[in-house]
Amino acid sequence: MASVTEKVTEVAQQAAEKIKDTSIAEGVKESLIGSESEPPASQQIRAEFSKHAIKDEETGEEYMTQKEFVDAIAPVEEDYLCEDDEIPKPTPKQHKIKRDQYNVLFQIADRRRESRVNLQDWTVFNNLLAKPDAEYEIAFRLFADSETGLVDFDVFKEVYAQNKTGMPFDWDSDWAKLYVGGKKNRHAMTYPQFTQMLRGLQGERVRQAFLAYDKNGDGYIDPQDFQRIIMETASHKLSDHVLQNLPTLCNISSGSKISYANVRAFLNIIREMDLVELVVRNAIAKSPDDQITRVDFLNEAARITRFTLFTPMEADILFHFTSLDQPSGRLGLADFARVLDASWHAQVNIQQSAQQAIANHAQRAHAESESWIHDVLVSAHHFALGSLAGAFGAFMVYPIDLVKTRMQNQRKARVGQLLYKNSIDCFQKVLRNEGVRGLYGGVLPQLVGVAPEKAIKLTVNDLVRGKFTDIKTGAIDWRAEILAGGSAGACQVIFTNPLEIVKIRLQIQGEAARAASREGEEFTKRTAMWIVRNLGLAGLYKGASACLLRDVPFSAIYFPTYSHLKRDFFGESPTKKLGVIQLLTAGAIAGMPAAYLTTPCDVIKTRLQVEARKGETQYTGLRDAAKKVWAEEGFRAFFKGGPARILRSSPQFGFTLAGYEVLQNLLPLPGESKMEEPTPPVGAGLPGAQSPLPFVRSRNALKIILDLDLGFGRLRKPVDQKPASGIFGFGGSRGGAAPAPAAAQDPAK
Repeated sequence: MASVTEKVTEVAQQAAEKIKDTSIAEGVKESLIGSESEPPASQQIRAEFSKHAIKDEETGEEYMTQKEFVDAIAPVEEDYLCEDDEIPKPTPKQHKIKRDQYNVLFQIADRRRESRVNLQDWTVFNNLLAKPDAEYEIAFRLFADSETGLVDFDVFKEVYAQNKTGMPFDWDSDWAKLYVGGKKNRHAMTYPQFTQMLRGLQGERVRQAFLAYDKNGDGYIDPQDFQRIIMETASHKLSDHVLQNLPTLCNISSGSKISYANVRAFLNIIREMDLVELVVRNAIAKSPDDQITRVDFLNEAARITRFTLFTPMEADILFHFTSLDQPSGRLGLADFARVLDASWHAQVNIQQSAQQAIANHAQRAHAESESWIHDVLVSAHHFALGSLAGAFGAFMVYPIDLVKTRMQNQRKARVGQLLYKNSIDCFQKVLRNEGVRGLYGGVLPQLVGVAPEKAIKLTVNDLVRGKFTDIKTGAIDWRAEILAGGSAGACQVIFTNPLEIVKIRLQIQGEAARAASREGEEFTKRTAMWIVRNLGLAGLYKGASACLLRDVPFSAIYFPTYSHLKRDFFGESPTKKLGVIQLLTAGAIAGMPAAYLTTPCDVIKTRLQVEARKGETQYTGLRDAAKKVWAEEGFRAFFKGGPARILRSSPQFGFTLAGYEVLQNLLPLPGESKMEEPTPPVGAGLPGAQSPLPFVRSRNALKIILDLDLGFGRLRKPVDQKPASGIFGFGGSRGGAAPAPAAAQDPAK
């Protein structure tokens, strides 16, 4: 028995070690080649279901009744009317829709007509919500035959009548005939036909109601009748402020009645409420005092719309309801919030936005004063990380840089034979004659100088790109990318030129010492400090024009290429993080064209900065050096050290940028991620819903159904009739009516 136990323990330990090794291997693999995350939709659906479901004690199966289903799709924390006494209840006016009206969506999810929804039903319903046209699809399934996929007119009319609250509707009108045909030629509606019919149904309901109240046929109705019509057809879309003041619409024109033109203009404002809010936000964003007039609104509407221009009457109606207690004529977002609030609870979200707009106006100076401090901190942080990354990249490729410098300084007109045949020969001779330390001659000032040089390059590129990058989309024009890279290259010359001239003179010393030894001359090696003192400030910037000529185009080529390689070739995105190998590869590839194409400028810079020895050509400036190199050595001389430059610059920037991005992830600036997500200005667009998309889709679907009639989903008294076979969505097949839900009398009736 003991041996069996020991064997099992041994197997378990081996399995555990294997799992551990696998986890480590996966972690290393993810770090090197990156990872791509996908949202675990099925797990989210299952978790949401289990959160609200109850368990059948007999079978152990989890399911939802209507109560749990409504809690799942309209959670109390999403500002819906709740029935829990422990949670404060808002006043009835704050909610245009009762929670129990979500029961109509339960009928869609309960496919088997068992008054319960299991995990499979919940998954199917969530899959339906994921469709781009889910709102209309849900409304369609409420009436459509599951076998034919069509909406039979008689069934639709009967179900509509059962849920109607009071205002009559003539299905034999000319408008209805256009969608379903006349009495003798009725036809079922397809999904596209049905959804388009829904689109215009509310307007037709209002038109018929207006005709019913227009007893004289003169095109006018009393304000109280207008209020009844809107309360019956659109109260779920309007704020309390508008609902309470509906009769005052008669005041926008002479007389005490409301014309049909007034009604249509009012409906157009409701229908285009999102566009109205967008125009208002954009106009207010351009106003110095965050307030606008009717003229400002119409002018901004003309700017941002093409065909949906608002009529003078529509603008009058909007400003009438907005300025009822604000006669100044200049209105802010807080005033428009009372009208624009088309949510199901009154004056919460948009008023918060309005208050935020006021706060933004008051705090604008303070925010601007803080922004430059934050920019300084971010720049300092990037500078420090860039310094570390630059030193790392420079050290990794320094031997190649030394070979490149010696090859570029080798001149055809030198006394004696050429020292090096090619870059490989140069590397071998340096290693043989000077040892490994010779390959790193002058590395210390290189590390000291390259840190601020690379840091300022990376920092300036980031800053300039940030100024030209679209905050919402992250897009940047290619010309701005080139400008950012070129600006970075120009700024780095402040550090590059002194560094380069000291480094180059140190790198040449080993070669000069051997030459002096062969000629029997004495040679004294100089330190970096001696070179700096000997050159002076002006001498340290000798060849600066050539340095600019090299570094500006190099960075203008390198940074845009690197960015596009990461995004377009390796597929970097918010959901895909690149690994170190991918970053190194992108950096190395981007460095190849940048390094080789700027080699002529680097050759001229090297010739200007190296101290000429006896018998070598002297250069007085950029143009003089170019002419003499061309005359004495030909065109090929301008590309001396080109391969070595590729081998040095390409991996150096690969190491530098890879190190920079890794360090940014390892050592983030506290609060930087939060600060880098600026709040869009008031006029940038409409604020998106904060709720998860399934919740939003459920709300919108219910809103579309309620456009048919506000009675849908409301509980009623039992009807003394035998329920028909029903329709899909209410438990039956084509040709039958849906059984009315049995419950208490609708409190709204």
